[in-house]
Amino acid sequence: MSVTEAVRAELRESGSLLELVIDVPKGNILSGAVMRALDAHLVEHASRPELRLVTLRGEGKNFSFGASVEEHRRDAAREMLTTFHALIRRIATYPVPVATLVDGRCLGGAFEVALAGHFVLATSKAIFGCPEIKLGVFPPVLAALGPSRLGGALSERLLLTGAELGVDAAHTAGFVSVLVPDGVALETFARDWYRSTLAPLSAKALRHGVRAARCGAQLDLCLSEILNEVEGQYLDDVVASHDGNEGIEAFIARREPVWRNA
Repeated sequence: MSVTEAVRAELRESGSLLELVIDVPKGNILSGAVMRALDAHLVEHASRPELRLVTLRGEGKNFSFGASVEEHRRDAAREMLTTFHALIRRIATYPVPVATLVDGRCLGGAFEVALAGHFVLATSKAIFGCPEIKLGVFPPVLAALGPSRLGGALSERLLLTGAELGVDAAHTAGFVSVLVPDGVALETFARDWYRSTLAPLSAKALRHGVRAARCGAQLDLCLSEILNEVEGQYLDDVVASHDGNEGIEAFIARREPVWRNA
């Protein structure tokens, strides 16, 4: 499957709604190529004056299992992280809202993509989490954006334990914006939600509102100084460590990791 087939883009509602769909069998894995394809679609449509919303959905039963574990290996980690964080910054600073439509599992880098967005519409089957700590590493974007988007205590618990977050708890925390009723297609619900909420608004005013809201949340600081610092820690210390590689290799080999605590 080509990257073009793996990431579909379609304009709807007279060009005011951009729908992006990740379609990679067995988990919608966010490989570097998929990340770059998503970024390219976002760049292509960013200056469209009538654009009011971007939706991002995963084909099938799960939104995404996250970034490619193989690309977390020592020889590929720097390129993967650079590509991924460029996508995160693109989403977080996008001029119109980005809504993540989540059904099933939204894990690791996929959860971090949702963190960077503006809205999360989720079904009752949605499950969120960043299990990286169980692989001997940690999720830099959750470390940088989590306290602002989820709250410090919840973000810290998810990062340090790798625990999963159910949709009800995510909704109570304010992370999930809208719960999708059972029996309603996620894509259909999202279009109806868009028509009733953002479509009637001035696209120009919406762009100013998005910029102001992100400024007020100080996401520019989170995406610059803080993310740069934790990215450096990941690349300089974690990737260079035994345990940071052992967890990845053990996962790929389907065996238990042997930690040296070093």
